[in-house]
Amino acid sequence: MMTGNEGKVTLVSAGPGDLDLLTLKAAKVLASADVVLLDDLVNPEIVTLAPQARVIRVGKRGGCRSTPQAFIERLMQRYARRGLHVVRVKGGDALLFGRAGEELAALRRAGVTVEIVNGVSSAFAAAAGLGVSLTHRDHCQGVIFVTAHLRDHSEPDWQALAATGMTLAIYMGMSRIESLCATLVDALPTATPAAVVQWAGSANERRVTGTLGAIAAHARAAGLGSPAIILVGNAIGEAASFAISPASFGVHSREASIEDLRRRA
Repeated sequence: MMTGNEGKVTLVSAGPGDLDLLTLKAAKVLASADVVLLDDLVNPEIVTLAPQARVIRVGKRGGCRSTPQAFIERLMQRYARRGLHVVRVKGGDALLFGRAGEELAALRRAGVTVEIVNGVSSAFAAAAGLGVSLTHRDHCQGVIFVTAHLRDHSEPDWQALAATGMTLAIYMGMSRIESLCATLVDALPTATPAAVVQWAGSANERRVTGTLGAIAAHARAAGLGSPAIILVGNAIGEAASFAISPASFGVHSREASIEDLRRRA
């Protein structure tokens, strides 16, 4: 326990699920935690790294009953003001679609010291599972990380994003994958490579590769749902599964992709 008024909050990025992807710094911070606020998508075994901490689950998932954001912010402030080290654990990287901005602002307004530990976002884990570079210089000049759900429930300008020619890494898009792919097709060829990766970076990872014109139907047929990353762009065509058969689609496990890469080597 911290002493006096030295309480603080650390936002820890837990990565996509595999505890081996945690940073050493994240593990050290968890070991020193007095209170852990745990997101729903975080590997529950992470609590073994915080043996002395009180664990409070504050799940937030689209389409499901969630802990109110304001309540989470009050919890962090309350325990920090008691002189405790509060570790707020978020899936992926806390600074990417993790509401970290809201929490940082609330803690700073309250005068609470806050630190950040970065981690592996699911888009990177998805790319690793596919064996592709999101910024392959033969195909694009960058990658765009975008959420399919804006705060006002509207959608991004998909055609404008497609027109950039960059790889699109789409978060939280499975509930509207059909409509967003249909809009992207207005600006991109239907044969543009695409992939859907569910539970990226975890033991339960599953992937579908195909074309933009067909990927939504293939993902639904394979039973893929949230949480999943949708990747679109010519760089995705470098995936091992495209090298086998670019005109077809397939469902692949994490172990299968490793074997594919070994054969190509």
